[in-house]
Amino acid sequence: MKTIDLQAFLLDSRIERVVLERWIARRWVLSIDDDGQPVLTDADAARACFIRDLTRDFGVNDEGIDLVLHLVDQLHGLRRMLADVRVQLDTVSPGQRDSTD
Repeated sequence: MKTIDLQAFLLDSRIERVVLERWIARRWVLSIDDDGQPVLTDADAARACFIRDLTRDFGVNDEGIDLVLHLVDQLHGLRRMLADVRVQLDTVSPGQRDSTD
């Protein structure tokens, strides 16, 4: 798991540290804690930028962010599940796949 420099991320993303800490407290962004300091992965950083865009560019409120993130998480879960099904189907011979037993 690759982590990123928090200060560089905050500077590049134009997200204030207090705002990021609030998002972490709300569990919108799941960070790793390293001696009391949040550490972000690439996925955490992308999620934080997504939240920033939703709030700043689209004016989505906190309740809306909760809903959007819940739906996005469901979509990601579904994609993982479908990828697993595809792998399983690839191991089944075409004759077995077509049977309707």
